[in-house]
Amino acid sequence: PIDKRIYKGTQPTCHDFNQFTAAADTIALLVGFSAGQVQYLDLVKKDTSKLFNEERLIDKTKVTFVKWLPETERLFLASHASGHLYLYDADQPCGAAAPQYNLLTQGEGFSVFACKSKTPRNPLLKWAVGEGALNEFAFSPDGRSLACVSQDGCLRVFHFDSMLLQGMMKSYFGGLLCVCWSPDGRYVVTGGEDDLVTVWSFAEGRVVARGHGHKSWVNAVAFDPFTGAAQTPQPPELSGGEEEDEPPDPLVRRSPAVTYRFGSAGQDTQFCLWDLTEDVLYPRPPLSRARTLTGSGDAGVPGPGLPRSLSRSNSLPQPAGTGSARGPPPDVPPPFSVGRFATLTLQERKGPSGSEKEHKRYHSLGNISRSGEKPPGGGAGSRGRLDTAKVLGTALCPRIHEVPLLEPLVCKKIAHERLTVLLFLEDCIVTACQEGLICTWARPGK
Repeated sequence: PIDKRIYKGTQPTCHDFNQFTAAADTIALLVGFSAGQVQYLDLVKKDTSKLFNEERLIDKTKVTFVKWLPETERLFLASHASGHLYLYDADQPCGAAAPQYNLLTQGEGFSVFACKSKTPRNPLLKWAVGEGALNEFAFSPDGRSLACVSQDGCLRVFHFDSMLLQGMMKSYFGGLLCVCWSPDGRYVVTGGEDDLVTVWSFAEGRVVARGHGHKSWVNAVAFDPFTGAAQTPQPPELSGGEEEDEPPDPLVRRSPAVTYRFGSAGQDTQFCLWDLTEDVLYPRPPLSRARTLTGSGDAGVPGPGLPRSLSRSNSLPQPAGTGSARGPPPDVPPPFSVGRFATLTLQERKGPSGSEKEHKRYHSLGNISRSGEKPPGGGAGSRGRLDTAKVLGTALCPRIHEVPLLEPLVCKKIAHERLTVLLFLEDCIVTACQEGLICTWARPGK
């Protein structure tokens, strides 16, 4: 091995190499730890090592994810189990006392603070995002947007420089554990405790598909940049001479070109490969609204984009002022505004009593819409927890039959312990599991 370190009293939990500065004479590495510290190492210049948050004055909780900012030499982000995200400058010191903060900006479910200090010091910024642990984050390919997934089950996408919320999605139930962007920045895929992978369209601000193939929590998702069509897929041309009674079932039509491929790895030790095809991303418009609404229950995978949540969501307990949010169908969301999401949260903030196990109680559809009663325990906390029952059946979290359900192309048990890492390289696929085994796999068909 090039280097070997043994740590006592704390465990490494995450790491990131700086791909931008990597050269023959420098390999900058960040390592996050279970007690909250972040170490900076250079594997070539052996004597260069710094420890951030050494006295744990900034944050005492586990570092869940650490990442260099795209194409920067010194700036990096570290997320913690506290739900906080910190921006560090590798050249600046941490203060001798706990940092004091000024509020910079805040919005639906998040706040951003700057460090009060006469001289520059770490952290430069502190983001408080969602409720519960911030499990993972990912920068868009252009480096402008940041997607964060939290234990409250929310995906939040921010414009990083302006610190504004650009979009939001809620898991079917439970926390979201992993997130990645498509190579062209159009789609975000998440995986989590609902055992599903969810495909969210950045441009449209809505869920376009879910994938069901895992039997346990999904720990890692990644796009395959080497498979699929050109990076800018075009919507298919609609052919003219079609029968009026053509079933709105995407499986019946011609098999379209693979537009994107991504993979997922889970605690069930299974690796799944998924194809996102044109008929899912560019559904044909429903033939007649009345017919599709009445016949919604019989098709296993109905045509996506139907405004069915409008008819179903009336049985749900509605928060105050949701009448306005019921105007446009969820498949044509208005331009994103924070106010629109504000109507979807609980108006009265209640204590987080019993919210930890909330998803186990509410994920059955029967429970949620039964006589429109309010679920016990409320479940809205200090930083804007979204009430599961009120979000289900909306653009934030469509019901299971309202978006196409993808079947995995490949689903294979490849380990004895839960899978934690998934990486697509040009000639192989790399996975790693809790047992410490790193495996390389031939691509399908090779």
